[in-house]
Amino acid sequence: MNDPIAPLPADHDIVPPARPTPTAPYYEPQGREVEIFEAAYARRLPVMLKGPTGCGKTRFLEHMAWRLNRPLVTVSCHEDLTSSDLVGRFLLEGTETVWQDGPLTRAVKAGAICYLDEIVEARTDSTVIIHPLTDHRRRLSLEKIGREITAHEDFLLVISYNPGYQTVLKDLKPSTKQRFIGLNFDFPAEETERRILVNEVPGLDADSAARLVSVARKARALKDHGLDEVTSTRALVYAASMISAGLSPVEACQVALINPVTDDIELAAALLEIVRAHFE
Repeated sequence: MNDPIAPLPADHDIVPPARPTPTAPYYEPQGREVEIFEAAYARRLPVMLKGPTGCGKTRFLEHMAWRLNRPLVTVSCHEDLTSSDLVGRFLLEGTETVWQDGPLTRAVKAGAICYLDEIVEARTDSTVIIHPLTDHRRRLSLEKIGREITAHEDFLLVISYNPGYQTVLKDLKPSTKQRFIGLNFDFPAEETERRILVNEVPGLDADSAARLVSVARKARALKDHGLDEVTSTRALVYAASMISAGLSPVEACQVALINPVTDDIELAAALLEIVRAHFE
């Protein structure tokens, strides 16, 4: 009779090498976040990235993974994410039941950087399992197979979330937050944001980049006047890409900056006037 539980080897599905490209992913530092992250990694202290959507948290981490020459495993958290999704589960293979490691377990074994993006979206049981990985123990419990594994010496856990989305009912517990080194992010300074657009969208002229950034600065001022989500740097890159693809600046801004963030007719009209004032 076949063994009903046949765990896969420890090195199963190890993440790929960290440097698929010869150059680092482009990132414009906003302060000393690069040096702070490197110091945290040197001591293997878990890191928490806090900031609004589209401000560059993920790109920063991709940049740091390249600098440190470590594989990066990214998990986009959501309300249905369970601890089994992270740690692993039993699967049927033919007539056998085998254990399949989850992304967190693979990262722990391989010494990768594991990035839990928007951690507060995950269920509570998903956040509890990371606690032993974020202190001196650096261990992960695989309760379903009765095992506990020690993290590879190069493993690092990184989480991120947008403080603007959190409520009393949906936030990280203080006991979880205090296990991390915290880095605060915001939208880049005006000149930095211009450089980002010119670098991210080949062929975009400096004047168009400056106008787009100016539009974003004005639009962000509407956050306390009915706009739930402000214009992100990512959205500016999308708008610049649409301009580069041949759309007029006004139309590009409408489809990349206005339509995605509001369904309110009056608010959309106000945003459109801001765009027209800069491009017409």
